[in-house]
Amino acid sequence: MRRLRVARGLSQERLALESGVDRAYVSGLERACENPTVDVLDRLGAILQAPLSALFVEPEDGAQPPPSLKAGRKAG
Repeated sequence: MRRLRVARGLSQERLALESGVDRAYVSGLERACENPTVDVLDRLGAILQAPLSALFVEPEDGAQPPPSLKAGRKAG
């Protein structure tokens, strides 16, 4: 999920706001520490403009993590 979020240029905070969940919950999802409902997955997929199946794709072995987004809150 992080790869999709970073590719769209969304912060965890923005994704959380648009999907109606807490930012800490988004962080937990990205670290595989949370178990989302189908409804939450559907909302995340819509915001990330990705099919639900894309949320379950694991990176290949040795794949580099996506770069961090520029720090700080974005306006708007």
